[in-house]
Amino acid sequence: MGAAAVTVDIMQPIFDTNVFGVVRVTHAFLPLLQRSSAPVVVNVSSGLASLANVTTPDTPAYAYPGVAYPASKAAVNMITVQYAKAFPNMRINAVEPGYTATDLNGHAGTQTVEEGAEIIVRMAQLNPDGPTGGYFDATGALPW
Repeated sequence: MGAAAVTVDIMQPIFDTNVFGVVRVTHAFLPLLQRSSAPVVVNVSSGLASLANVTTPDTPAYAYPGVAYPASKAAVNMITVQYAKAFPNMRINAVEPGYTATDLNGHAGTQTVEEGAEIIVRMAQLNPDGPTGGYFDATGALPW
């Protein structure tokens, strides 16, 4: 859906899930995370959340016309950074699982759910000296 068709009514449920859901879950788990010896939070973002990617012509992210989904995932990235700064003893990162065949895209993704989940699981297993406040895919750090 192009920008001309976007309304608050369209964006609200997407932000409620992707943004406010992250805040709700993180807030609910903070007491347990703060008691953990190796607390880790992995927020699932998207390559469409990268301002660098969506402003680079001739890339898939640049070609994507949607507004609500990429904006919600960009908000997830900001929440990730701000939580990481607020809780430096935790490893809090955002990950881009890749174009994964799921219900969200009508199973058109180019990789399996298992392949997409690899970066999520890997980042969930970080040691206390691992990165925090970052944005990653399976190959490494991504541009904001």
